[in-house]
Amino acid sequence: MPTIQVDRQPVIQITVIEAEPEKQAEALSLMAERARFMRSQPGFISISLHRSLDGRRIVNYIQWESSDSLRAAHQSREFRKSWSQFESLADDIDPHLYEVTEILAGEQ
Repeated sequence: MPTIQVDRQPVIQITVIEAEPEKQAEALSLMAERARFMRSQPGFISISLHRSLDGRRIVNYIQWESSDSLRAAHQSREFRKSWSQFESLADDIDPHLYEVTEILAGEQ
């Protein structure tokens, strides 16, 4: 389960994937398969996949204990084996690391 905190932050990677609407479902399916692999990797905390309602984008929000564990998972042979298939589904893949700067919750 994702935990969002300003202090004690995990490594957060947010990746925005752009794809043609007719390819969104297949790209999302492949990402879910890769997410199940990532879940078994050392240092993994959580992953959330989001799809845009216009069918053009997928957002991957993933948390890791360290940048080293994130890098090791991305460099693994198992993760890379479907990379060319995934690239053929996406027009653009834009990953970046982030940190939380502020959290606001609804008033109760």
